[in-house]
Amino acid sequence: MSAYSVSIKGVLRAPTGDVVLLLNEREEWELPGGRIELGETSIECLVREIAEELNLQAEVGTLIDTYLFEVVPGKHVFIATYACSLVGPFEPTVSHEHKRLGLFAPDALPVNLPEGYRASIAAALKAAA
Repeated sequence: MSAYSVSIKGVLRAPTGDVVLLLNEREEWELPGGRIELGETSIECLVREIAEELNLQAEVGTLIDTYLFEVVPGKHVFIATYACSLVGPFEPTVSHEHKRLGLFAPDALPVNLPEGYRASIAAALKAAA
């Protein structure tokens, strides 16, 4: 039996409607979020991660999807993605965990965005429509 790390991710949009993405050390764009800690709910995890990674306050909405993601060959992470909305001003500050912040129109997502995140964004936008 295999055990996998669990990562909680959020589809968050800037006031302009652009999707908020972060560039990681693998030169891939990803949704904000991260590993759940012992004793946290998935919602508490995502609120904490968005605050840590972007210095933003977010409200976590509905669960969008879950899937097993192969981060690098042979290493899998279980991803749970939620729809999120901004609470307060949009004045992000990127933490040391990522190289930079990117704001992308939903119809102009970057090529180096893994398919799972792309599908989560599409599902979140469809649910919001």
